[in-house]
Amino acid sequence: MTAEVLSIIAPVYLCAGVGFLWVRLGRSFDTALFTDLIMGIGAPCLVFSSLVSYEIEFAKAAQMVLATAVAVFMMAGLAAAFLTWAKLPLNTFLAPMAFGNTGNMGIPLCYFAFGEAGLALAVCVFAATSMLHFTFGQVIWSGRTAWTDVLRTPLVWSCVLALAVMVGGWDLPAWLTRTTSLLGSFTVPLMQLTLGVSLAQLGVTRFWRSLGLAFLKLGIGLAVGSFVANLFGFEGVEAGVLVLGCAMPVAVFNYMFAVRYKRSPEEVASVVVVSTLLAASVLPFLLSFFLPTVP
Repeated sequence: MTAEVLSIIAPVYLCAGVGFLWVRLGRSFDTALFTDLIMGIGAPCLVFSSLVSYEIEFAKAAQMVLATAVAVFMMAGLAAAFLTWAKLPLNTFLAPMAFGNTGNMGIPLCYFAFGEAGLALAVCVFAATSMLHFTFGQVIWSGRTAWTDVLRTPLVWSCVLALAVMVGGWDLPAWLTRTTSLLGSFTVPLMQLTLGVSLAQLGVTRFWRSLGLAFLKLGIGLAVGSFVANLFGFEGVEAGVLVLGCAMPVAVFNYMFAVRYKRSPEEVASVVVVSTLLAASVLPFLLSFFLPTVP
């Protein structure tokens, strides 16, 4: 079991380590360019091709999206209560507590752990959290609703189109599915490299507060993920993907939002780094718990 868990965890952190070392060795890496490629082309194509090609039933996809949405709002509610009690600003720390790294880390982790079935469900989790991050999350960061930004987000349109195809039962031409699959295939490794690069460029400030928030994110994620999985009657792969998705460390995109809206980006970056490192010590235990239940 130890070797199996290590074979799942190691590729995720080793690929991120390549990006980390690349920057530390003084090599150039255009983070903005690759982030645009991921969010503008790769991730939308991955979401679209996964939902229409991996034979995931519409009902299962919709159920996972709904469960993820419920989990995100529950995590946000619990985090808001704690942050208010701790007198920490909600517009700085609430979104990081609600939105984990379901893309850069969650997708490859679920793929290595559960195969293509896990990948398809992980894409549903990523699509749901991404859409909420660019709507509900953006409201948290900015204090206002910016629907024009939402409508300009390719990921939103790829989800809408994929759901339309699934509901309509349409047969798509091979050239379209192969093209989106090919473009989506670069997303996972590029996400990992970008994660490593981002960690190399971010620093750690107020370590103990960052560590406390990292534990808060993990604790809330595990509790809410387990509760919602039980609420929806998930078992096996479905339960594993949802709980892992909720337990993911703080998403790097939170740092980008913090920079954009000038919400203490240094502290948000610190929470991203510390929570990602904390996840490395917790994920093996989580995987060892879920893997025996997966047929």
